Amino acid sequence: MIISPERIAQIERRHADLAAQMGNPDLAADKFVQLSKDYAELTPVVEAAAAVRALREEADDLRGIAADDEMHAMAQEELAAIAERLPAAERALALKLLPTDKADAKPAMLEIRAGTGGDEAALFAGDLYRMYERYAATRGWRIELMSASAGEMGGFKEIIASVTGDSVFARLKFESGVHRVQRVPATETQGRIHTSAATVAVLPEAEEVDIQIEDKDLRIDVFRSSGPGGQSVNTTDSAVRITHLPSGLVVQQQDEKSQHKNKAKAMKVLRSRLYDLERSKVDSARSADRKAMVGSGDRSERIRTYNYPQGRVTDHRINLTLHRLPEILEGPGLEELVAALISEDEAARLAELG
Repeated sequence: MIISPERIAQIERRHADLAAQMGNPDLAADKFVQLSKDYAELTPVVEAAAAVRALREEADDLRGIAADDEMHAMAQEELAAIAERLPAAERALALKLLPTDKADAKPAMLEIRAGTGGDEAALFAGDLYRMYERYAATRGWRIELMSASAGEMGGFKEIIASVTGDSVFARLKFESGVHRVQRVPATETQGRIHTSAATVAVLPEAEEVDIQIEDKDLRIDVFRSSGPGGQSVNTTDSAVRITHLPSGLVVQQQDEKSQHKNKAKAMKVLRSRLYDLERSKVDSARSADRKAMVGSGDRSERIRTYNYPQGRVTDHRINLTLHRLPEILEGPGLEELVAALISEDEAARLAELG
């Protein structure tokens, strides 16, 4: 892979310049914060470049030593070891030079909806939510339930949750799409295998600075929340429906007893959906000709199949099949799929750089 020495040198000069500016005792606090942020973003690149340079310099020294007959065998052995380590170090540097998705560090809004399959699809949506809940626990993330509509036999017709923690969107963004399950439903008396589906959407959670929403663009309706079968949950008009007039997006929230809390949650979901809409427009314009296997974000795309009779999970985008369905649904096993998808995306982006 080609790594431009000029670009590395430019980054290293900028890094050193930032360090010098940060050392100014008269620097304003807000300016120091911004410089520190810029410095921290460049530091991994500078460190990776230093590691590559050190290996190359060591190799040059060893080639000189190899000219000595007595030291030749030892030098060749060490050169072989460096030849094994250098490609990985160069790849690590190239990855750090790739344009970063600014949303990667953000929390995420996880939305799961039952698709084809009726009650069985709702049960599967519940299984997927529990899988992500357990996976989040293994990474020390926090999940806050935003809203849920229960299925008649269990599971969820729809469930929305906010996931916060380290690099949440970066690790979950490839989960968006149609997840398909093949199994014998509990209600099936003939033992026949049914196919059902649920749609997963993972949106970067937007802050107010990310997306500006004008009050005049909103229509807010309040009404009395109700439970299953029209059963009254609350005797006050606490449920909130917010319509974003320019986009036509509608968000409804009734899980909280407080109208204020329902409005705050609805605005959080709306902000994330609008932010995702804007990102999608930019991505479509930027990559109209790109046909990536991973990360298209098309929620109508079938991305994964969970086959219970054979105990396997197949991700169709990268043709990866794992025969560890129980471990994956328990949460910890999902990491292998997540890591493989991230690696595939990195490889595709490195290939684009030439």
